[in-house]
Amino acid sequence: MRFRIRHETFYNYTGPVSLGPHALRLRPREDGAQRVLAYVLEIKPEPSLVSHALDAEGNVVGHAWFMGTTDRLRITSAAEVETLRANPFDYVPDPGFDRLPAPYPPALAHRLGAYTDARALDATVRGFAHAVLARSGPAPIAFLDELNRAIHERVHRTVRDDGKSAQTAAETLALGKGACRDVTVLYMDCCRALGLAARFVSGYRRGNTARPDRHLHAWPEVYVPGGGWRGWDPVEALAVGETHVALAAGPAQADTMPVEGMFYGAGVKAALAYRLHIAVE
Repeated sequence: MRFRIRHETFYNYTGPVSLGPHALRLRPREDGAQRVLAYVLEIKPEPSLVSHALDAEGNVVGHAWFMGTTDRLRITSAAEVETLRANPFDYVPDPGFDRLPAPYPPALAHRLGAYTDARALDATVRGFAHAVLARSGPAPIAFLDELNRAIHERVHRTVRDDGKSAQTAAETLALGKGACRDVTVLYMDCCRALGLAARFVSGYRRGNTARPDRHLHAWPEVYVPGGGWRGWDPVEALAVGETHVALAAGPAQADTMPVEGMFYGAGVKAALAYRLHIAVE
């Protein structure tokens, strides 16, 4: 499946500002599930320097530095991406990965520590995860599928384009509604409650390409020995395959923000807008 994506982000300021360094996570990842055929990044005003590098999570991050002042910032990324994973279950889990809590080997468990940290989980989230486990049985893949369906049925999807961070998992359970980033956090916390390594992914999905108002998407991935990082999408109640394009992944939403930076101006406020076009063939 081939995606053509144009993502425009606009910041308008109520007065002149100086722009601090910005980190841009807008170049799609390249891995066994997708490859980037073309990518162009345009920034206005033009930065004095732009540098791209891999971060600790393997995301391509563009770093931009600015001189002078401006009253607006426009960032446009255009990408053509081919997705490769028609079958989201094209793997065989390693022997022994057959029960929960997840039995990661000690060396792997150490490397996955940031993705399994469950110390701050709410009791209601733990209870929800164990209720799902009681229905699915101890097999990890069966649990992940059942959890995907359970969240899809439990949480009504909403769109929150206010730029605010995700709700906590407990808030999403209590409210019974949330945006894609909210159900992603809920899914991740339920996985971590049972020892599964889970991470937050930002990106795009095919969805309804006839709609003009497209939004950045989010979904969770879980580390499966023998399969690597594998995605599930509670919004669609499906395992993630060729219909999704990943931009960035990390232990928390904050690690995947598409645009991150500061501005300096006394009494100045900023307004954010975006426009996203996705074509799929």
